[in-house]
Amino acid sequence: MTFEKGQLAPDFELPASDGKQVKLSDYRGKNVVLYFYPKDMTPGCTTEACDFRDQHKSFEELDAVVLGVSPDPVARHEKFIEKYGLPFTLLADEDHEVAEQYGVWKLKKNFGKEYMGVERSTFIIDKEGKVAHVWEKVKVKGHVEEALQFIKETLS
Repeated sequence: MTFEKGQLAPDFELPASDGKQVKLSDYRGKNVVLYFYPKDMTPGCTTEACDFRDQHKSFEELDAVVLGVSPDPVARHEKFIEKYGLPFTLLADEDHEVAEQYGVWKLKKNFGKEYMGVERSTFIIDKEGKVAHVWEKVKVKGHVEEALQFIKETLS
């Protein structure tokens, strides 16, 4: 699925790392950085989460909320948050329904094996709940700064 700029982001409800149910629509009135990643505790995902952690205050200053989504269960998210001191919410999309809704559940190839999984992607959703920008096949290095810069220049 391809998102057009200005298209309403699909609403969803998922269990969060704090034990609550979170709806995307709960964040209307704030900018949302919705980032999908394959798996807690893996090298690339840890680097990305720690980059978001390190820039968390800057996102807050721009009235932006960071939400991480992966197919991992809440219990694993809680360990990931605790181990790396992550100050933002992680959402458990165990049946990958939201990943499919956002078009990031894809056929992947790794070491000659094919399997379905999350393609690292980030969606910036504006205060009205509309898609402002999408990064697909995200390369971790420098990505968080790029997302921050986009919000600073476009949405603040």
